[in-house]
Amino acid sequence: MVIILGGPGSGKSVVALSLLGNLSRSGRRVLHATGSNSFTNTLRKIVVGSRSARAQEVFKYFNSFIGERKNALDVLICDEAHRIRETSVNRFTRADKRAAAKRQVEELIDVARVPVFLLDEHQVVRPGEMGTEAEIRSAAEAARCQVRVVHGQFRCGGSEHYDQWVLRLLGLSSLPPVQWSTLIADTDETYRVAALPSPEALESWLTMQNPGGGDTARIAAGYCWPWSDPVRTVTGKALVDDVAIGNWRRPWNAKPEKPVPDVPASHFWASDPRGFGQVGCIYTAQGFEYDWSGVIFGDDFVRRGDGWLARRDRSHDGQVRRASQEEFPALVRNTYKVLLTRGMKATAVHSTDPETQRFLERMCS
Repeated sequence: MVIILGGPGSGKSVVALSLLGNLSRSGRRVLHATGSNSFTNTLRKIVVGSRSARAQEVFKYFNSFIGERKNALDVLICDEAHRIRETSVNRFTRADKRAAAKRQVEELIDVARVPVFLLDEHQVVRPGEMGTEAEIRSAAEAARCQVRVVHGQFRCGGSEHYDQWVLRLLGLSSLPPVQWSTLIADTDETYRVAALPSPEALESWLTMQNPGGGDTARIAAGYCWPWSDPVRTVTGKALVDDVAIGNWRRPWNAKPEKPVPDVPASHFWASDPRGFGQVGCIYTAQGFEYDWSGVIFGDDFVRRGDGWLARRDRSHDGQVRRASQEEFPALVRNTYKVLLTRGMKATAVHSTDPETQRFLERMCS
């Protein structure tokens, strides 16, 4: 078994798709699997074609392997493996499948002669996700697999300096937060960071970065506002401007099960040009990258003194709010880590909390 560890933008998914193509061409029985509806549907559309039967066969979900024959595949490529859950069973699972279910990580290991797991442990953002190197290694050793761990950068863009800056900013490193200008002094770093005083300024900054070019820009935010169903208007269904900061109001991206005319489906929010008009949440942004990134820190994660404070009562994320007292701060911290690491050329930030905004302004200087 192979475990490939890498941060955001390090090219893990490029490696995964290269493996898929090369192994398929050599006649191996190989599939790609993730735990993300958005990511899998995007791959089906872009790589193969969403209406192709081949797309449905090649790109699977982690919960697709209940009761499958041992070593049915030569290789199973588990992309975004931090999304692995304890079990594949849900309320839609048939009784016969339910009876055959094992731990999800065991199903993924057993179905292939060589399972490959690509993950970033700092992207665990939901209760019940358990895709860590330690958990996967333990399950592999119990199955008597030889384990090979690969550390490294396979980067196709982005900035290693910026990745380190984010880890330090959020307290995910043993090193303290550091000003961006200090970190990149005497380097040829081209990545840009900015802390802007308002969401209007953030949106304007992103708009100005791409005068007529082909770059992508998106705004994402912590899940600190309600997420309403679309409403009917005189012109048809429309999104609700739930994300309200002063006079600035924007809707969240469309809900997966609630399509709205002329608005991209949630799994295409990051790639469809029409996605710029909506604010992406963690469940939409994770797994994707765009050139220019705007991130709004909500009141669920604020800077107080020399540390961060995660506030359950300010979160509107029902899944995360149900997390234990120990889990909740880590999940919120990882949420912002994911949101902050989507941009490949630059990231601008704004916080709804004045003290946090002052801290971000110092760190971005």
